[in-house]
Amino acid sequence: MTSANDIRAQFLGYFAGEGHAVVASSPLVPRNDPTLLFTNAGMVQFKNVFTGVEKRDYVRAATSQKCVRAGGKHNDLENVGYTARHHTFFEMLGNFSFGDYFKERAIELAWNLITRDFGLDRERLLVTVYHEDEEAAGFWRRIAGLDDRRIIRIATSDNFWAMGDTGPCGPCSEIFYDHGPHIAGGPPGSPDGDGDRFIEIWNLVFMQYEQLAADHRVSLPRPSIDTGMGLERLAAVLQGKHDNYDIDLMRALITASAEATNTAADGPHAVSHRVIADHLRSTSFLIADGVLPSNEGRGYVLRRIMRRAMRHAHILGATEPVVWKLVPALIRQMGQAYPELVRAEALVTETLRLEETRFKQTLDRGLRLLDDEVERLPPGKGLPGEVAFKLYDTFGFPLDLTQDVLRARGLAVDTAGFDTAMARQRADARAAWAGSGDAAEGHVWFDVKERVGATEFLGYDTEMAEGKVAAILVDGSEVEAAEAGQSVSVIVNQTPFYAESGGQMGDAGAMFSPGGAEIAVSDTVKRAGTLFVHLGRVERGRLSVGDVVELRVDGERRSRLRANHSATHLLHKALRNRLGEHVTQKGSLVAPDRLRFDISHPNPLTPDDIAAVEAEVNDRIRHNADVATKLMAPDEAVAAGAMALFGEKYGDEVRVVSMGGEDFSVELCGGTHVRRAGDIGVFKILGEGAVAAGVRRVEAVTGIGALAHFKREEAILREAAGVLKVTPSDLPARVSSLLEDRRRLERELADARRQLASGGGGAAQAVKEVAGIRFTGRKVEGMPGRELKGLADELKRQLGSGVVAIAGIDEGKVSLVVGVTDDLTGRFSAVDLVRVGAEALGGKGGGGRADMAQAGGPDPARAEAALAAIEGALSARAEAA
Repeated sequence: MTSANDIRAQFLGYFAGEGHAVVASSPLVPRNDPTLLFTNAGMVQFKNVFTGVEKRDYVRAATSQKCVRAGGKHNDLENVGYTARHHTFFEMLGNFSFGDYFKERAIELAWNLITRDFGLDRERLLVTVYHEDEEAAGFWRRIAGLDDRRIIRIATSDNFWAMGDTGPCGPCSEIFYDHGPHIAGGPPGSPDGDGDRFIEIWNLVFMQYEQLAADHRVSLPRPSIDTGMGLERLAAVLQGKHDNYDIDLMRALITASAEATNTAADGPHAVSHRVIADHLRSTSFLIADGVLPSNEGRGYVLRRIMRRAMRHAHILGATEPVVWKLVPALIRQMGQAYPELVRAEALVTETLRLEETRFKQTLDRGLRLLDDEVERLPPGKGLPGEVAFKLYDTFGFPLDLTQDVLRARGLAVDTAGFDTAMARQRADARAAWAGSGDAAEGHVWFDVKERVGATEFLGYDTEMAEGKVAAILVDGSEVEAAEAGQSVSVIVNQTPFYAESGGQMGDAGAMFSPGGAEIAVSDTVKRAGTLFVHLGRVERGRLSVGDVVELRVDGERRSRLRANHSATHLLHKALRNRLGEHVTQKGSLVAPDRLRFDISHPNPLTPDDIAAVEAEVNDRIRHNADVATKLMAPDEAVAAGAMALFGEKYGDEVRVVSMGGEDFSVELCGGTHVRRAGDIGVFKILGEGAVAAGVRRVEAVTGIGALAHFKREEAILREAAGVLKVTPSDLPARVSSLLEDRRRLERELADARRQLASGGGGAAQAVKEVAGIRFTGRKVEGMPGRELKGLADELKRQLGSGVVAIAGIDEGKVSLVVGVTDDLTGRFSAVDLVRVGAEALGGKGGGGRADMAQAGGPDPARAEAALAAIEGALSARAEAA
């Protein structure tokens, strides 16, 4: 039997041999089509190539594209498990020509692959063509040898594909496989065409027109090819099965589900196992592509799928979470073809386990409530919408889960009543907001959020994406459009721009519209909790609500932000290791050019502390371990050792980021980070200091910022070495020598000044008798205050017994010193005398000891008056004694 993995590989190998570039599957979250909830076809990643907006270095491509149809226009969720071919997740095999080959070659390639390489019975194949496309019919006749009975002309839109109301379009040709007369159903286009006998396996789209308006279509100068063939359907045909769930890939997952729940894979439990197998694939791949369960947007659809699978595990009798245990079985089947699934195994497993654990806690109560309500229903009546809304609002039951539970009982739900209850809740929330006293601008953001919903953040995995403009604000008021020169706040439905949060600054960059508008985005902030608001200026053109815009994050700036943010995590752990477990984060700033990290710590960091912390962070950077992300409950994450960030508000689930290897740093964090620790480059602490009692601030740089710092430091070092005419390595010794020379010269200069001053040069007056006490008062120019005490000691020595007063004038200020010989300190205090002089100087205070005191003042012109005041005070005290 040919396995699904072999079929995928054979398909891609065939087209590679025919000159096609084998292109990896794009993520399930479309980055180039904001109108789609999920990638639902192989051509989605090539949309801009088909329209000519984007150029690639190949004109032929082949892919195996992962697809999800579980929300919005394409929603197969409710049928999954009950039919042979409905899936929420499926793989679309496709080949593409971008202006290279067209109908004839596309038909030839398709026919040769399925009949020659895959060996399908030609007699079981038939095709459809658009009723006006005789050219395609002619090629099928010539290339495949099909007669007109097996070339069915279809006049509906089923065989005419269009990208939208306008844009590329063209006729289709579908290949059908006849499973045989033992299965009910007729050929396509017949009254029984909806049966299961004839199954479409491949659709060839001949993109040859451009729809300019509803009534205006022109031929494309370079027509293209877009094809899609479901891997599961093809595998069923090649493996001799009629049911997609009987192929090897799905049976492996169904068997794993049966073994985990200890139930039979077939029989009464078959539907539940099918649901679990299908939903395991869609949820795992969505999580691997960055979607996490939430109550809005894509995350809400993911949660609905997860909980539907978990409810079927409950039906199978599972008393403990079980779906997460099936992830290894999925990876064994699909991990080789999709390595992103392997890389995200830990995140997928933890997310499923957490969600199932939480959901099981409410499922029993919700089902009991539902059973009670059903028992009270009058015969033939459906479940009231109010009850369905209560299940949703209180127990987290999506409406479709309630519908799924009741489906087996033949009951319906009053969806209109559900919608009414939902609208009433929103009105109550709006009224509560309006009465909360928040600013008018906040009310505007609430209005916007209520209307457009939360912003989907794509920036964990990409720096470029398309979004649809949902709202524009100018000067705090909503507008329909903004013109060049206006400052704007722009909300789009999805964005790669990170909004400022948790200390990390918001992204900057630009957005562009096909109509020529260009907006420079200077910052991104959060409003009303989940709205990402792009702040900027319309540089040119006109931006309107409803425009599809291309959003480009400033990649270099984002790279520096990621590096600095990841470095704060490593720094936090290194500080705790060095200083103690009492160290916790008290605040942070993650900017493109630097990082700032505040911690609880009572003492300054010593040079040895700083050196040790730097060394440990850089050691972890050199380890270059992967940065891993999990989704966990906050309490569970903290119990497992994760650090919660200061001031951060957490919901029911949190992102847990691990880095540095061996779970060195584990923190709760929603910011953007490097993929590997080595991407940080290098880490350098610039300084640390106190910002509050018991709080220290560490400032540092990484990567390019650190290299720029080293370059500046080196330039200073070389400049200093050049001035002193030595090599940088000899600079410390040379500086030490110069400092010693300076100290020696300062000592010699001080000695010379003292000798000059004590010898009478510049003396204000000679030694005199004041009430029987020898006294000398001197004014000295150009002598620093620190040298005056030495001069006073010398004059005291010369006096033998007496009082010395010196007024030193230097750099526009006066320093005043009074000295009293030891034999007189019992009668006179130098402190009392110097304070008298200080008052005369216009200064304050003064202090010291009884034998030596010092003060100062701002006015050199009062120096002699100060000396006179000291003399007068000495005379008065001597006479009084």
